[in-house]
Amino acid sequence: MEALIPVINKLQDVFNTVGADAIQLPQIIVLGTQSSGKSSVIESLVGRSFLPRGPGIVTRRPLILQLVYSPKDSKEHRSAEEVYKRQEDGNDSWNPLAQLTQNIFSKGTVNLDEWGKFLHTKDKIYSDFDEIRKEIERETDRMAGSNKGICPEAINLKIYSTRVVNLTLVDLPGITKVPIGDQPEDIENQIRNLIVKYIANPNSIILAVTAANTDMATSEAIKLAKDVDPDGRRTLAVVTKLDLMDAGTDAIDILCGRVIPVKLGIIGVVNRSQQDIIDRKSITDSLKDEATYLQRKYPTIASRNGTPYLAKTLNRLLMHHIRDCLPELK
Repeated sequence: MEALIPVINKLQDVFNTVGADAIQLPQIIVLGTQSSGKSSVIESLVGRSFLPRGPGIVTRRPLILQLVYSPKDSKEHRSAEEVYKRQEDGNDSWNPLAQLTQNIFSKGTVNLDEWGKFLHTKDKIYSDFDEIRKEIERETDRMAGSNKGICPEAINLKIYSTRVVNLTLVDLPGITKVPIGDQPEDIENQIRNLIVKYIANPNSIILAVTAANTDMATSEAIKLAKDVDPDGRRTLAVVTKLDLMDAGTDAIDILCGRVIPVKLGIIGVVNRSQQDIIDRKSITDSLKDEATYLQRKYPTIASRNGTPYLAKTLNRLLMHHIRDCLPELK
């Protein structure tokens, strides 16, 4: 059944290449407010920092992110290494060898254990995740302008890695209330309409991201999910920033499902803080700290929370969801 996700990924590529939206493919839609920790959740699932960051709206186009588990001896790995060698030999205008010299002592690393490919740059291989971030920013500015406006046309990115599970995620602009800079007055409605277009797809799984240090009862992500999925049958809630809750409080009622009525479950995670990101704390280290925190604070439910459990759960849900949707896709 694991082979179902790559099949859906290929269909996704075909439909995006020809500009068709003929069928609604099963995929996981990630939504949350701008400060919910949505980007950190996605980066933790990948194990690398690669998403644009900054104040205001940073995700301004949908990002269709296909994570592909690619062991060292796989066909994808061998093919990527061949293309990479051609790029290195100077048969491509982009020269990763020069980049290696530039970045060998910096945060960006060249490593074919994991690499990215964009649909719009064809066969070009991005082995430096800082370059992936820059390409997302460039492609966003190209279609959405350099102000803070949004564009409904998606960017397609595949990340191949020995450390990911097979997943297809769609990262959407963060829910916002107030326009900033050159944003149109109706930016809130534009974002809301874009989100609803994706989550209204009955074949989608909704990943509603909410910070633990906010009021769950007024969560914008949960509210939007409820509008299109009133019974919560295809909604999974992720509660971020567990470590930032007020002293003397905990999230046990929330994590045990006594607060948010969703059928697919509620998983708590601990994000890297802004200071961690500035200090370039690795995601590997932050995952270790997350596991330690969960064992200390929530020992009885630690095994059902945290980023590794979230990744496995999403992979399982997506596989079963694709299988259940297959009769409708024929």
